[in-house]
Amino acid sequence: MTALFEKRFAELEQQLIRLQNATTMRGDPRKEGQTEYLAPESMLNWSVKVKALLERVCGKESSYLQRFTEADQNQMFDIGIARFERMRAVFLAAKEDFEGGYLNSVRNLVQAEVFGSELEQASELLAAQYVPAAAVIAGVVLETSLRNLCTEHGITHGSLNRMNDELVKAGAYNSLQHKRITAMAAIRNSAAHGKKGEFEPEDVKGMLDDVERFLASTLQ
Repeated sequence: MTALFEKRFAELEQQLIRLQNATTMRGDPRKEGQTEYLAPESMLNWSVKVKALLERVCGKESSYLQRFTEADQNQMFDIGIARFERMRAVFLAAKEDFEGGYLNSVRNLVQAEVFGSELEQASELLAAQYVPAAAVIAGVVLETSLRNLCTEHGITHGSLNRMNDELVKAGAYNSLQHKRITAMAAIRNSAAHGKKGEFEPEDVKGMLDDVERFLASTLQ
């Protein structure tokens, strides 16, 4: 579990508890039909934050985010805080799975499949002698994986080299990996600017292998 996401889940659970404590009864106490009431703006404030967290942790297409979004919709025959209770149930389920390590595992599997497909495309381009294109695609995969690592470590996104510097300082990987990424970034930049004389097909082949190894070590 990443400390940043763990902290955010805990903060939103505390806000959830405060919301539960803020519910009041609405209706005439002399008549039947009193229901629990929660200020809509308070519920909206919490739900927006939960959606943002689930999107970052699980991804935009995750079942967790979809279920939470569905729970946030008013349904026929809703009474009192029924919508809030549905959202609460989904949030607590997601929090439990996160703490068990299941959310990161699912997301990493999806990312590994996407990255693997892109690296296969890069390998095919390299075999067809489209060397710069292969290097650019491998560079995109590398930069995306660095962005994900920065998110996990609470580091602001930036250029590939800056993220590389910040990640090694944060202990995400060692100085040897930092040097490899610096070399891969140089190949990617040369390819993107059409400087074919600054790298060879063998360099790009090595880059593809290094990116694949890097993914294997980070997507666990």
